[in-house]
Amino acid sequence: MIQLICSACHAANRVDEARLGQAVCGKCAGPLTGGGVLHLDAPLLDRLLVSDGLPLLVDFWAPWCGPCKMMAPAFDEAARLLAPGLRLGKVDTQQHQGLGARFRVQSIPTMVLFKGGRELDRVSGAMSARDIVAWARGRLG
Repeated sequence: MIQLICSACHAANRVDEARLGQAVCGKCAGPLTGGGVLHLDAPLLDRLLVSDGLPLLVDFWAPWCGPCKMMAPAFDEAARLLAPGLRLGKVDTQQHQGLGARFRVQSIPTMVLFKGGRELDRVSGAMSARDIVAWARGRLG
């Protein structure tokens, strides 16, 4: 069993790892995994880091950043390829400046990989979907 946090209502759910792809929230009935990119604010990011059982790859980006916009479709594709065993989320550093500062993001796009609430690794610069998948899988072992 693994604990998953619902991105819609933030409820904690216990899920059989063998059924990750079909898991729905017991409170709101929303999908718990599914390959979509989560749009993260501080409360949801903190909840995922503290309580969620899946690794989390976060793309720190900004709407005015050309390389960020170029990488967005690749990050979406990587989310589909890495689901359901890895969550992918985005933090708009223009809207959530405190998160960029808190995680010491010095350039964008920067991707930070978390597992068990701790940072495993980070990489800056735009990447293709294939490169994002290879980088994340390589870091998770």
